[in-house]
Amino acid sequence: MINVLIEADRVELLQGEPIAVDVARERGKQRIWRCSTCQVALYSKYTSPKVRFVRAGTLDDPSSVEPDVHIFTRSKLPWVRLPESTPAFNVYYDTQKLWPAESLERLAALRAT
Repeated sequence: MINVLIEADRVELLQGEPIAVDVARERGKQRIWRCSTCQVALYSKYTSPKVRFVRAGTLDDPSSVEPDVHIFTRSKLPWVRLPESTPAFNVYYDTQKLWPAESLERLAALRAT
């Protein structure tokens, strides 16, 4: 699954009202908002309520995004091949070291409000 981090105020639902579903994870629960009709995951919140982890496949043009990084690769199946040109991490990574300056500035602006 490919997630795209987007400021919550930039996310627009085109129809319907998603339902929140709590899903167990290694540390506590994660809340995922799903389509109320088909239950496809649309987005989730991990940290700040000002940021959505939007499922790229739900975008108007999902082909417009490619992964910048692969995370939680410890659970990938052995036959899944990741491109060597994209950084990959068993769990997570240091955002400050990997994110472009513009993305870090947008994150800092969100945290300041």
